[in-house]
Amino acid sequence: MMGNGAEIRPPAGVSDGETVNVPALFAQLRDELRHAPGLDVSEEVDRGLVRQRLRTVAETQWAVTADRPLEQRRGIVGGVRQAIKKALRRLMRWYVEPLAVSQRSFNGITLKLVDEVFEEMDSLFLRLASAESQLAAARERERLLVEVEERLTRVERRDADRRHPQTVATQPAQAAFRDYFAFESRVRGTTRDVRDRQDVYVEDFRDAAPVLDIGCGRGELLALLGAAGIEARGVDADADMVAFARGEGLDVEQADLFEHLEALSENSLGGIFAGQVVEHLPPPALVRLLDLARAKLRSGGVLVLETINPLSPLALRNYFSDLTHAQPLVPVTLELLARQAGFASTETRFLNTPPEAERLRDVELPDAPEFDRARSALSANVARLNELLYAPLDYAIVARV
Repeated sequence: MMGNGAEIRPPAGVSDGETVNVPALFAQLRDELRHAPGLDVSEEVDRGLVRQRLRTVAETQWAVTADRPLEQRRGIVGGVRQAIKKALRRLMRWYVEPLAVSQRSFNGITLKLVDEVFEEMDSLFLRLASAESQLAAARERERLLVEVEERLTRVERRDADRRHPQTVATQPAQAAFRDYFAFESRVRGTTRDVRDRQDVYVEDFRDAAPVLDIGCGRGELLALLGAAGIEARGVDADADMVAFARGEGLDVEQADLFEHLEALSENSLGGIFAGQVVEHLPPPALVRLLDLARAKLRSGGVLVLETINPLSPLALRNYFSDLTHAQPLVPVTLELLARQAGFASTETRFLNTPPEAERLRDVELPDAPEFDRARSALSANVARLNELLYAPLDYAIVARV
C-alpha cells in the first residue's frame, strides 16, 4: 500500500522486507541519465534535435572507401608523389576494398543500433514522465483521502447537541470560518504531516513534564510526547479540534488559553508549547501570553513558540491564506519580547526548509580558466537568491527560565 513516503512493495530483484522509494528512484535515474558522458537529457534540451545533428554527422562519416580523393600537392615532387600514390592504390585495391566494405557494413549496423538506442531512450523518458505523473496523482488522491477521513472522524466525534460553543477564543474569532477544522487540514496538512514536523520538539520537553500545549489543535505533539513517556495535556479554543484530540485518547480541554493559564498555579509547569499560535495574537495579547508563560513555568522550564517565518516568501503565502492571523513576527521581534518577559535565554531555530529540488541551480559554464570569475559570481548569486527565496518556512523560539 502506498504511503506519504511513496513506498511500494519491492519489485523483482529486491529482497523481501525492503521497500522502494519511488520518487528517489526516479530522481536517481534522471540524474544518472543527465550526467552520462557526452549526453545531455535535461528538460531544456530538445533531444530530437540533438539526435538529428548526431545522425547527420554520422552519415557524412560512415561511407568508408578506398577511392577517397588524394591530397593535391604543388611542384614536381608533389606531382611525382601523387602519381606513385595512384599507382599504389590501384595495386592495393584488391586488399583494401574488402576492408572498406566490411567497415561500411559495420558503420551501417552501428548507426541502426544508435537509432534504436535513441528510440528506446525516447520511450524510456515517456514512460518515466507518465509514471511520475501517475505517482503525483496517486499521492494527491491519498492526501485527499486522509483529509476526508480525518474530517469524517471529526464529525463522528463532534458534540452532537452542541452543548459547547464552536470556539471560545477571545481573539481572534475563528468562528468566522464556516469550517476551521477543514481549513487547517488543507493548509497545514494531515496529522501525520504535522507529527513529522513536530517530532523535533520531543527532546526539548524530555525533562520538562508536565507540558502544556496551548492551541494544541488535533493533538499531534501531545501524541508524540505521550509516546515518549512525557506527561502532557492540551487546550484549544475550537470544539472540533478538542473532540478529535480526545478521540485519540489525549488529555485536551476546550478553553481560552489566557483564562486557562491564569487559573494555573505559578511555577506549576515544566514546559509550554504553542505551535502556529502567536501569529494569531495582536501585540497586547502576545505580550500577555509571554508574561503568563514566564509566571507559570518553574525554574529551568522551557517555552517553545513555533510560527511562520516571514523572511520566507513561500511561507508568507501560507500566512496570508489564514484570515485569523494578526501579524507576521520576524524572529528578532519574538526573541526580544521573550527576553523582556523575563526568560533567561533564548534560541532561534529555523525549520522546514523547502526541498532541494525546488531551489535554484548553479549555471553550468565551460570548464576553462576564463570562466572562473563568472562561475564564482553566478554561484554566489544563486546561493544568495536561494537564501532569500527559499528560506525555511517556519522557525521556533526556544526560551528557558
